[in-house]
Amino acid sequence: MQNNLDIDKSLFEFVNEDKKIHDTKFETKKIGYFKDAFIRFSKNKASVAAFIIICVLVLYAIFAPILASTKYTSSEFDQNRQKYNRLLPKIDLFSGTGFWDGTKSMTINQTQFNKYYALWYETNEFGNPQQPIAKIKSEYQQVGASNQLENYYDIRFDSYSGLGFMFINSITMDEINNILAWEEETGIKVIYPAVSFESTIQTFKEDANIWYEIDSRGNPKVSGYDSEGNPILKDVYLRDSNGDYVYWKPTGKTDYSVRVSKYSYFQYQYGYEPSFIFGTDNSGYDIFTRLAVAARFSFLLAICVSAVNLVIGAIYGAIEGFYGGKIDLVMERICDILGNVPFIVVTTLFQLHLSKSVGIVPALLLAFFITGWIGTASTTRMQFYRYKNQEYVMAAKTLGASNRRLMFKHIFPNALGTLITASVLVIPSVIFSESSLTYLGIVNLNSSETTSVGTMLANGKAYLSTYPHVILFPALFISLLMITFNLFGNGLRDAFNPSLRGADD
Repeated sequence: MQNNLDIDKSLFEFVNEDKKIHDTKFETKKIGYFKDAFIRFSKNKASVAAFIIICVLVLYAIFAPILASTKYTSSEFDQNRQKYNRLLPKIDLFSGTGFWDGTKSMTINQTQFNKYYALWYETNEFGNPQQPIAKIKSEYQQVGASNQLENYYDIRFDSYSGLGFMFINSITMDEINNILAWEEETGIKVIYPAVSFESTIQTFKEDANIWYEIDSRGNPKVSGYDSEGNPILKDVYLRDSNGDYVYWKPTGKTDYSVRVSKYSYFQYQYGYEPSFIFGTDNSGYDIFTRLAVAARFSFLLAICVSAVNLVIGAIYGAIEGFYGGKIDLVMERICDILGNVPFIVVTTLFQLHLSKSVGIVPALLLAFFITGWIGTASTTRMQFYRYKNQEYVMAAKTLGASNRRLMFKHIFPNALGTLITASVLVIPSVIFSESSLTYLGIVNLNSSETTSVGTMLANGKAYLSTYPHVILFPALFISLLMITFNLFGNGLRDAFNPSLRGADD
């Protein structure tokens, strides 16, 4: 049965009659490969946060030594730096709060209490009081090893006020006059009276804090008590024929020895009170600045190793993966031989022999270069085997593209995401390896100008229970670095994955 529809032809009209049909121009701007990768990376919040933290760490490594106490880290202070060791972290904003203010809670015996009391007593007598014991929480008695009752004190100790005194044994009269003029100007006492050790036990003769008569155990002898019940100590200061204090003793024709307050002498030297954000280590170095120097070295070393290994590994792996066959077989055997040589053995041999002629750092770099590119080469080779037989590669080859163009124009860009991720992850890996080598003492980078995170960790392990801040900040740095670089690397891997281009999250 045929249906005849009576439809008016005027209801229809030709589309684009007498017009050429062509593609419509895109109204939006085209998005390139790297811009598309950046857009996808920006959507990964964890990777963006990790990248920001990495940037902060890098900026810290660059600018911290410039902004910090550069005078304190200079070679001029090396002779006295050890006198300011193991100071606790301090931020002036938190002074008196008990948190990050250079103090710590501790229990001390009567002998230690007497030492800190004598420090307070002397500085107070000369109008420049320091309070090493910020607060006495409680006092109690405990049976000691000799079954005698001995007082013990729970106190909050101020590591800065408890610095005490030191001798400067080679100082000119001009410098002494400069200090005296500074004392007159500021009202802060730096030089204290010299002391006589004639009747002092040999063990205590070099202790600048002993200015009083002591017994056989080094405890001060009490000559009486004041109206408030505080003990009165008898001094052993040097005096001239008129009974006046002697403040300096000659040690040569033009040199003298003086006894100074460490705290006040620091103020005289640098114009501000000692205060270190991360404290100082067992050698007296400012940890804030020292860690930045170590971080700068670690970053430069890791970036250099990563860049060189990326170039060598990418070229080597591309040749392997593209040509295959016997070429791949021979090149893989070379990788197997080099890869089976333990890295720690290579590094140890280089440090024992090669470092004597080229230096410690170049020998360490060569150790990383010898086998470090093997992982990148293996990744590149795998990616080339994956993509070299794809249709677009075969089409380009049919059209006459050269091998070099096929390798680096058509195949290599597809492997770029994986390689970038691998190269980024090499950076924390190198830093961790370098830290392990220096921590174990295989590589020695400890000097006044250079150090590494591993060296700082090794130097701080002995003080883990007593001064944990010495090892805490280097450990936090390397932990934070490892976590953030892994998150950042994962974000780069997803961003540079060609299969995800244009995909919506």
